[in-house]
Amino acid sequence: MYLTQALHRAAQQHPDRVALRFGDRQRSFAELIDRVARLAAALQTLGMQRGDRVAMLSLNSDRYLEYQMAVPWGGGVLNPCNIRWSPAEILYSLNDSGSTILLVDASFAALVEPFRRDATSLREVVFCGDGEAPAGMHGYEALLAEAVPVPDALRRGEDLAGIFYTGGTTGFPKGVMLSHTNMCSSGMALRAEGLAGPDGTYLHCAPMFHLADMGLAMPHWIEGNTHSIIPVFNPEQVLDVIERDRVTHALLVPTMIQMLVDHPAMKKPRDLSSLRAIAYGASTIAEAVLERAMNALPGVEFAQAYGMTELSPLATLNPPWYHTREARHLGKLRSAGRASHCTEVRIVDPQGVEVPRGTVGEVIVRGPNVMQGYWNQPGLTAAALRDGWMHTGDGAWMDDDGFIFIADRLKDMIITGGENVYSAEVENALAQHPAVLACAVIAIPSDEWGESVHAVVVRRPDQEVAPAALIAHCKSLIAGYKCPRSVDFVDALPLSGAGKVLKTRLREPFWQGRESAVA
Repeated sequence: MYLTQALHRAAQQHPDRVALRFGDRQRSFAELIDRVARLAAALQTLGMQRGDRVAMLSLNSDRYLEYQMAVPWGGGVLNPCNIRWSPAEILYSLNDSGSTILLVDASFAALVEPFRRDATSLREVVFCGDGEAPAGMHGYEALLAEAVPVPDALRRGEDLAGIFYTGGTTGFPKGVMLSHTNMCSSGMALRAEGLAGPDGTYLHCAPMFHLADMGLAMPHWIEGNTHSIIPVFNPEQVLDVIERDRVTHALLVPTMIQMLVDHPAMKKPRDLSSLRAIAYGASTIAEAVLERAMNALPGVEFAQAYGMTELSPLATLNPPWYHTREARHLGKLRSAGRASHCTEVRIVDPQGVEVPRGTVGEVIVRGPNVMQGYWNQPGLTAAALRDGWMHTGDGAWMDDDGFIFIADRLKDMIITGGENVYSAEVENALAQHPAVLACAVIAIPSDEWGESVHAVVVRRPDQEVAPAALIAHCKSLIAGYKCPRSVDFVDALPLSGAGKVLKTRLREPFWQGRESAVA
């Protein structure tokens, strides 16, 4: 299996079908495969050899899609850079991966000179934005115009396809090594789960540097579907493009779903009838938010995908049936689903022994989607990969039907007065209050309890609520020891590039200078 395989098939079977739309630009599959072969040639001319890492620092665009195919076509290895990182973190990923070529758009062109000065392996920079290339950079379209298409290098199987750097929320980022087999097997599983169908259009509104977007796009490559792209997530633009391009499928993280369904633009008359399905994941979603989304988009199927970069990215899937009102009584709505095709999932104790059903333990996963390891990190690789199983660090329990229910990141579990509290459960209770727009629950130090449950809340603009009222609301839904003992109000929660709440940043002020940290 290899990443470019689906592109060959689509160009052979329907060369005139629209492959991508971005703003006013549109390409057929025949045009796309020619541009990919030319970009691969241009990168080789700039010195890319087999196995060399090629980085991209850019907002979403049609050229990002071409990069994802052209680098492996030319024999290289992908290194998509996290656009929300600090320059120091991006520089670290360039140096750590040994990237030799960087593609950059206008939004990040100002970082090129510092990178040229401090990056140890960077040799060439390609400007992939519109307009004239800045001094010292190669122009993207000029390179393609001069290039002669080259044959596909056919990197495949266990060959390294990309290095995808994770979160960076604690310590230095880790480079996840994914092979062509890793990524293609995950794409085939997503297709088998029904997350793409024929004659579809997939909307790239999540950041394309993140594997969640690239992974959820894979089944649409396999189907030969159209890719519709917007630069960054914007609720009104998402609605506009769904209507204009007749989008059928989209990936939205829970924060995006909430922003979309609560946006005033949703109240305007629109034709969203083309939209068939929304996959969500990356973090848990509050039932109240999911309920609003299903009410706002009554004809759309929702499916929860659970996984991580190290799993290419799919591990489990909760399909649309369990999101319907008819299936609510089955109690699966809060589940992250069952092991997807090609994967095995277990819940184990710290010794790696499978725990009884209904008992919280660590999620471990085995299958062809499991990463090769962490780049230049043999110690971390050995800790994460044991006997072929990826140890996720996520706490969950499994029911008798094999559905897993995510309790929390194990490191986010709060131990207060000897009791385990999973922040996701508290966040779900908080989110059901009408004044709560967004929330995060963390552990803060307590002399009395060891750790105390603390809530950070974003209020709706037109709502006022006191901490005591929120705590009382939670007590009506969950056990008293699980409820927040304190509440802070903020204007916005800090988010990672994948849309996850950066709880480490929320914890920092409370734990600075202390020898112990949260579990």
